[in-house]
Amino acid sequence: MKSFVINENDAGQRLDKFVAKTTRGMPKSLLYKYIRQKRVKVNRARAHEGDVLSAGDVVEMWIPDEFFGENGLPDYTRVKLVPEIVYEDGDILLCDKKPGVLAHLGDEGDKNRAEGAERETLVFALTAYLVNKGEYDPAAEHSFAPALCNRIDRNTGGIVILAKNAAALRSVNEAIRENRVTKRYLCVVHGRLLGEKTETAYHLKDYRTNTARITANQVSGSKKIITAYRALAYDPERDITLCGITLVTGRTHQIRAHMAFLGWPLLGEGKYAKNADDRRLGYSYQALYSCSVSFRFGEDDVLAHLNGKTCSVSGENISFLSLFPSFSYEKWVGSRPKG
Repeated sequence: MKSFVINENDAGQRLDKFVAKTTRGMPKSLLYKYIRQKRVKVNRARAHEGDVLSAGDVVEMWIPDEFFGENGLPDYTRVKLVPEIVYEDGDILLCDKKPGVLAHLGDEGDKNRAEGAERETLVFALTAYLVNKGEYDPAAEHSFAPALCNRIDRNTGGIVILAKNAAALRSVNEAIRENRVTKRYLCVVHGRLLGEKTETAYHLKDYRTNTARITANQVSGSKKIITAYRALAYDPERDITLCGITLVTGRTHQIRAHMAFLGWPLLGEGKYAKNADDRRLGYSYQALYSCSVSFRFGEDDVLAHLNGKTCSVSGENISFLSLFPSFSYEKWVGSRPKG
């Protein structure tokens, strides 16, 4: 029998979710069978799968030891990747992820789940950062680990949000779902783009190929997307435009796929458009950067201290800005979001 005392990071989740996180390799059917058979109890009483746990509850599991796996923990003392912190407090951390860095491991079967790849991910480096600072002790946690609230493509750079505790994770995730987190991007597109506009389309994700298909009208399974863009600078010699983007919705590859659909493919784009001259310019991946994030939380929210705060990356980290020497990044990033 294994016994767990629910702490603040475990609290607020369903019993079945907690059991799934604290065990290894248990089929869901068996998990629910054990709960029905009273082999999982809360405070020595019969429990149900949907029961929400509170701090101080005691969860007892009469489950074979084979489902609890090994007790060994990763070695966080030697990590090659040094994260660049944009903002940090006791609840969250914002990091500037560099292009080429994998934010997290993909799903089972994903090519990124190669042996040893986990140690090269941003989330591993940030977890090691917190462990070595003494802010996170994996041995003391039952089900929680520092988690990314947003994710960006491997070859896209910019701000990634990490929650240090479960309350912050729930708060940021809810704010993202309710469009209370404003994310602004810079990108370079082919052609001359003028003015500013908010475009609406429909997004259909192909999970097999991890690509998106954009359509003008809704089709079965598609979801509405809204992308606001503004032309900021134009290079007539290369016929490219620097654009500011504000995402109203956030879907897989939304900026890359939507801009290509509109006829303005990104410089370096290799998935939704291809241009041989891009490599000659030194861009073998998309010229896209997540530059700033601002928040709106309720007055009683655990993250209310972030209301009205905007966190931005350094313009020196955005390599494609060198193509537009007259553009003032500092002025743009300090303006109100309009793209």
